[in-house]
Amino acid sequence: VALGPHFTGLFTPDEDLAADITAAGQRALDPVWRLPVTKEYGDSLKSNFADFANVGSRWGGASIAAAFLGKFTGQFRWAHLDIAGTAWKQGKHKGATGRPVPLLTDLLLDID
Repeated sequence: VALGPHFTGLFTPDEDLAADITAAGQRALDPVWRLPVTKEYGDSLKSNFADFANVGSRWGGASIAAAFLGKFTGQFRWAHLDIAGTAWKQGKHKGATGRPVPLLTDLLLDID
């Protein structure tokens, strides 16, 4: 929800994938804003009891959540879209928005 209803949060360590997703969002009028997912965010998942914790510090929570997801991707290219702020309308017109379906549809149709 950090970005509100206007931009979907984009997390990926892959520059090319970030560019592809950003371009798809622009074409589909379903924009994303890239947020950091770096080693520092993964550091807060260190644990004395397990391979890593499933919860880190409350500071930078969305980036920490993306770092957690990144632990399961191995060598695959990956991205996480945080749709918490864009998937639902609030107030009088509350309900689902359908986002990020336009972005993902455009992205998939653009694959060579």
